[in-house]
Amino acid sequence: MDLGSAWEIASALGLAIGLAACAGLRAWLPLLLAGILSRTGLLALGPSFRFLQDDRALILFGVATLLELTGDKIPVLDHALDAVSTVLRPLAGALLAASMLGRVSDPLSALVLGVALGAPTALLPHAAKSGLRAASTAMTAGLANPVLSLLEDLMALLLFAITVVLPLLALLLVAGLTFFVLRRLRR
Repeated sequence: MDLGSAWEIASALGLAIGLAACAGLRAWLPLLLAGILSRTGLLALGPSFRFLQDDRALILFGVATLLELTGDKIPVLDHALDAVSTVLRPLAGALLAASMLGRVSDPLSALVLGVALGAPTALLPHAAKSGLRAASTAMTAGLANPVLSLLEDLMALLLFAITVVLPLLALLLVAGLTFFVLRRLRR
């Protein structure tokens, strides 16, 4: 394998893992942004995943993003969204990861790799966020949750931007955060 191929594979993995981690914070926002960037030609999706840039998909992702961002700021509703998102965010992470693995020509193989990489990658930030929200609710009666939600929105946007511009940096960030969270959980 030459250096160019290794760089392409590492970049694809960085995109897959970074966008999946983004989905762990917000399920619909990274799907919307990936679809928009793909449609404008700024982000290449695998051939089987170009449906993410279609009008109907973008409308669905846009409406769902607005509902998720708004609903997450409302106490009680935020916990209901988190419960539903325990399934939704890993699925979104798997879809995003699979869509970035464009070198895999078989859509089923890309989907299997996406699930193997994207689902656990999305689940980790979701689980950490849910734990933080539960602690915040217990300590502040939920009053701090809208502020935390806004910070999560900003983190998702920042992680998305870093992932698209510098995918290897995103890979290192996600790996470092994973190590940190797993180390804290062992204590």
